[in-house]
Amino acid sequence: MQSTKLIALDWGTTSLRAYRIGANGMAQEKRALPWGIMNLPPIGPGSDLRSGFDLALAEACGDWIEAAPQAAVIAAGMVGSAQGWKEARYLELPQTITDIGQQLTSVSHARGTLHIVPGLLQRGALPNVIRGEETQVVGALSELGQNEDVLIGLPGTHSKWVRVQDRRIVHFDTFMTGEVYAVLRRHTILGRTMLPTDHGDDASFERGARVAMSEQGQAGVLSTIFSSRTLGLTGELDGAAQPEYLSGLLIGHEIAALAATRRTTGLDPAPRIILIGDDQLCERYRKVLALHAMTTVNIAVAATERGLWQIASQAGLLP
Repeated sequence: MQSTKLIALDWGTTSLRAYRIGANGMAQEKRALPWGIMNLPPIGPGSDLRSGFDLALAEACGDWIEAAPQAAVIAAGMVGSAQGWKEARYLELPQTITDIGQQLTSVSHARGTLHIVPGLLQRGALPNVIRGEETQVVGALSELGQNEDVLIGLPGTHSKWVRVQDRRIVHFDTFMTGEVYAVLRRHTILGRTMLPTDHGDDASFERGARVAMSEQGQAGVLSTIFSSRTLGLTGELDGAAQPEYLSGLLIGHEIAALAATRRTTGLDPAPRIILIGDDQLCERYRKVLALHAMTTVNIAVAATERGLWQIASQAGLLP
């Protein structure tokens, strides 16, 4: 345990991931627990809500903290939201990635101090926020050159696309693609004819993505999603193919909107892209990006722990 230099937490809404990080900045040990901020371990009657956070922290890494008291403890994600342990204020864009660690929020716990990473706020007619993804962006950029411009995609429940120029986060967009997909499958008539499957259907997935690119797709996602049912009714898609088609359709609309925005704002239509997230989901996005001639795509590895390490270093928390 003396080799432990940092104890880092990715603390979201539904889950808590803990990393014990050594001198090389990489995780020596990892743990995953279901104690997200909306699902804390049960506490006794009359206890303060903060006791639930303290208990979750103890279960995740209390033994690490006791065995390695020299290691700082840092966390990113919804633990710093208004519903979290202590609110870490948003930093406004543009934001230099090397400055994020200068503005951490601290909260005391039973074994010491927890340092919380701030989220980012983009003001405008339609404000936008990220909390947790900023740390992954820092991790993904840790090995890039100083002046490289890059577009970072974080597919998921709420997909984020983050534009970085000269190591400054200058803009990001949010697409609720994953959540909409789940809602359409579970709570609308579209899901009535869909069947679960344990294997992918590349042809149906690509068909959906191409519809989003087509003339019909220009009418928008609200116009095209019903086709996942009608193609089933006409016998063109069986029940197992329909969810694949819907996935391709929704991701296709996301990437089509992203590409259109870049064209209308005069940005490079084929930027260097880094994807962060589940490997299979990133591969789906890679396929759709290729349909739009966006082929310079890399998958970031260990972005969360790398980012927490970098931010802790910026804050002077590393020995």
